[in-house]
Amino acid sequence: MRAELALGARNAVRTCLNIGGRDRVCIVRDRPRAEIADAIEEEARATGAAVRAWTIEDKVQRPATTFPRVFADEIMAFRPTASFFIATGLKGEIGFRLPLLRLLADELRCRHGHMIGINELLMADGMTADYEEVFRVTRKVYEIVKQAKEISVETSLGTEVVATFSPSLKWIPCDGRYWEQGRWGNLPEGETFTCPQSVDGLIVAEELGDWFADKYGMLSPPVRIVMKGGRVASVETPDESLGGELREYLGQHPNSNRAGEFAIGTNIGLSRIVGNFLQDEKFPGVHIAFGDPYGIETGADWSCPSHLDALASHATVTVDGRRIMENGRFLV
Repeated sequence: MRAELALGARNAVRTCLNIGGRDRVCIVRDRPRAEIADAIEEEARATGAAVRAWTIEDKVQRPATTFPRVFADEIMAFRPTASFFIATGLKGEIGFRLPLLRLLADELRCRHGHMIGINELLMADGMTADYEEVFRVTRKVYEIVKQAKEISVETSLGTEVVATFSPSLKWIPCDGRYWEQGRWGNLPEGETFTCPQSVDGLIVAEELGDWFADKYGMLSPPVRIVMKGGRVASVETPDESLGGELREYLGQHPNSNRAGEFAIGTNIGLSRIVGNFLQDEKFPGVHIAFGDPYGIETGADWSCPSHLDALASHATVTVDGRRIMENGRFLV
């Protein structure tokens, strides 16, 4: 294993998923991220765990827009207790990833590390963070926001939104410790999220999730997204290609333009935005996603086959009148 991948792999396997000799570890990987997957597989085997890896391109043509039943049956027959998804993301592949995630985390109750978009930079940066500190900060923020009724967000780029919350919907602390069966999160980690009741105002998004991050990177100028009553009312960008693809994405399903996630990044070990959404959403700030609300976790009673995040980093965040973050710096 290359030295620059070793600490990140150790954190992923031992610190985040607490893998040990009694575990059966499933790794779903793609060819472009084979070296990272190999490092995590080597670390998992070193714990004494049984490990089996599947390569996406061996099972389905990419972009993989559906999750083949035969692939699911093979994974189920292995009976994993822990799992990793380590791959790049292509346009349309959320139709593959969401069913896979539901199989691993919900049906099989795996402890799961979801590493969509992982690369060597993130393995040497966000994955080498002090995860004891990530755990502490995430839990502290979670305790503040879990009863929130209203959160306002402002950024220097112009974001001004107000989100409201229902007591019937749960906040989920993504603290980097997936030690109980059925718990999962995106690695690198550090956030707490829920499904908002509504979101109103302007999101000035400097980066978008899913495949947009790989294609467009950091957005300059940023995209302006107007929210009314919890749905996207308009999208403003001088980039006609981006605008067209974004509107198409948000129009693919009746709930694709609906606010399904409100999240606060809590990884204070990150020093900069790097242009990879998997890590950048954990930078202290806020991201709001349109589409699937992760209902099994949050308790939302609706679903959607798409999920697209919009990043507003370096945010000033006020929870029920109490300011907890100013320009990306926690005050608590």
